[in-house]
Amino acid sequence: MEEGALDEAADEENADKIVRFKRFVLRPMTIDDAIEQMELLGHNFFAFLEAGSGKTNVLYRRKDGAYGQIQLDVT
Repeated sequence: MEEGALDEAADEENADKIVRFKRFVLRPMTIDDAIEQMELLGHNFFAFLEAGSGKTNVLYRRKDGAYGQIQLDVT
């Protein structure tokens, strides 16, 4: 089976697991701004571009109520 065919098969298999799709523009902001936006939206996570580094980050609320930050690097 070709690689493209494998991708299509995986997409079809997982199609019923995706119940909502959203697209949004990542805006450069500080971590404090990202926390504020996440709180205003009432979400448990928030994706943004870190203003200082220009890198994509994901901010999330931990079970203990604190925040966690994941910085994504493209290789």
